[in-house]
Amino acid sequence: MLEFEWLWVLFLLPLPLLTLLLPSKKQSQEAALRVPSLTTGIETTSQRKGTNKLSLLLATLAWIALIVATARPQWLGDPVSIPAEGRDLMIAVDLSGSMKIDDMQVNGRQVDRLKMIKFVLSDFIKRRVGDRLGLILFADTAYLQAPLTYDRETVEQLLNESLIGLVGEQTAIGDAIGLAIKRFEARKESNKVLVLLTDGQNTAGNITPEQANELAINNGVTIYTIGVGADKMLVQSFFGNRQVNPSQDLDEDMLTEIATSTGGRYFRARDAESLKQIYATLDKLEPIARESKQMRPLQALYFYPLGLALLITVLMAMFPLMKLIRLRGTPQ
Repeated sequence: MLEFEWLWVLFLLPLPLLTLLLPSKKQSQEAALRVPSLTTGIETTSQRKGTNKLSLLLATLAWIALIVATARPQWLGDPVSIPAEGRDLMIAVDLSGSMKIDDMQVNGRQVDRLKMIKFVLSDFIKRRVGDRLGLILFADTAYLQAPLTYDRETVEQLLNESLIGLVGEQTAIGDAIGLAIKRFEARKESNKVLVLLTDGQNTAGNITPEQANELAINNGVTIYTIGVGADKMLVQSFFGNRQVNPSQDLDEDMLTEIATSTGGRYFRARDAESLKQIYATLDKLEPIARESKQMRPLQALYFYPLGLALLITVLMAMFPLMKLIRLRGTPQ
């Protein structure tokens, strides 16, 4: 359905008619004697009238298009229902320096841990139809990248734009949990679920994981923790290849305690497939009932009449130039 946001602007359409109230200019009489050699290339009265009519028509069209554009036309689409049930999920992703370790595989290609998380979580985010999602990025401290929203595409884009070391090199797990709890405070009827992905232990932040865990329990926040990193990795040394454990700094005991004490579960993501196991568990969470809502997509259309007005203005500006070129090309 077409509608105008500022409908009152259309009342300005007759405004140019006020020029008719101005005193008319007295027309000078044409010379009685015409010298052919002196009048060559000069427009006759009928030619001038034709040009004036065309200019008046174009000016009228440009004015109408400009007023219509100013009135902000927009197309209001059909109502789209938002699911009345859903979950509130906050996702916290570790961006510390250790996330750059290349011990993960995606489609047979060796990648770092963050790229694997992005690959799996992108599909996870797409599947969360009807859920509100939020995104927290943490390293030296925690930052809210996206508040709880139904806009899954934006959350996915912000996740894909994240970079290792963007907020430091250390790991503030306690701050990430505390920030999620703070964002859940405004949600009265919410299941308050936090999905936290990390590959290390708490090495920074203003609050400890134990303090954050206690806050989560008191505020009814369920935390699902995911430890990211492979158990084995071959590295080159002076004595040849040797096998190491790239996840030796992962504090699984702490992550398990945080998850189980809040009613969640700890996952060990050694590869992309094991990380996907979180799907089944999160899908079983009982959604909360909410008031049914509807939204109508809105598409702005003002740029179409605005472009038409600009095009007409350019054409009118070219008329004197074309006339000058024509006069210069006329033989004397």
